[in-house]
Amino acid sequence: MAEVTITRHGSDRVGEYHAHLPGETEIGRLTWVQHGTVRAAEHTLVPREIGGQGVAGKLVEALVADARAQGFTIDPVCSYVAAQFKRHPEWADLRAS
Repeated sequence: MAEVTITRHGSDRVGEYHAHLPGETEIGRLTWVQHGTVRAAEHTLVPREIGGQGVAGKLVEALVADARAQGFTIDPVCSYVAAQFKRHPEWADLRAS
């Protein structure tokens, strides 16, 4: 798995996580919108040039870590995020109902 650096961008209502790989110009992105205490994960986008290196998973892990640290829950609107929640039952407490 490649070394991935995650940066956070946005405001308190909308934002994105960006995944950067050394030597690459393309970035992976996970977009979200805040509704009260729920952050809706809308899209996970990883360009083909950096695909297959665990980028999408790192983006979701950053979202989950922030949910734990900041006290919000996640609505996995994005199918990839929803699939990750199914693979990680230990995240069930962070899923918005």
